[in-house]
Amino acid sequence: MNIDAKDMINSILNSISKVDYIKPEDLPNIDLYMDQVTTFMESQLVSTKRYPEDKILTKTMINNYAKNNLLPSPEKKRYSKEHLLMLIFIYYFKNILSINDIQTLLAPITGKFFKSTGEKDLTYIYNEVFSMEKGRIESLKKDLFKSYQAAQGTFEDADEEDREFLKNFSFICQLSFDVYLKKMLIEHLIDDMRPEKPTGKNRKEKVPKAKKE
Repeated sequence: MNIDAKDMINSILNSISKVDYIKPEDLPNIDLYMDQVTTFMESQLVSTKRYPEDKILTKTMINNYAKNNLLPSPEKKRYSKEHLLMLIFIYYFKNILSINDIQTLLAPITGKFFKSTGEKDLTYIYNEVFSMEKGRIESLKKDLFKSYQAAQGTFEDADEEDREFLKNFSFICQLSFDVYLKKMLIEHLIDDMRPEKPTGKNRKEKVPKAKKE
């Protein structure tokens, strides 16, 4: 592996290592108004931005989530800790799933655990899911390293001026195929959660997407 390749893979692995999530103890114990919610999410998830000018969540997005039944309505214009937990889930899901799929996935969670008075509440769900985060990132780093090495072994007979681009193209194709397969698996699992399996025309129907700002 040449110096450039080492720099590339190290940069990728360092970026993955910096990916973080909002820990339950970092959540405020008081209800927040809309501006406070967007400020909190912005500060906590800034490392997930692609570009500095990107917005994590906007008022329009949050209002649309409530309108499309992804998020319970605020109480007296204030959002609780449970609202923030739901917004975190939505934030991660919205990059790969349709609004309709997110509705199907989160409806049982909201119905049973939102504002639950028992020990197994929404914080319990969040803790269980994100407790896997550290081990998952380490596993992902190893998989990325193997994929990158495999991509570096391709196009050895390509013209020298094209070789680096084609190797990177090969790496991107591998990653894209992994995402495609996992997305397809997620969609099948969500379809199985629906009382009525989507077929024909119903499968194509979508809830309007949240307006982007």
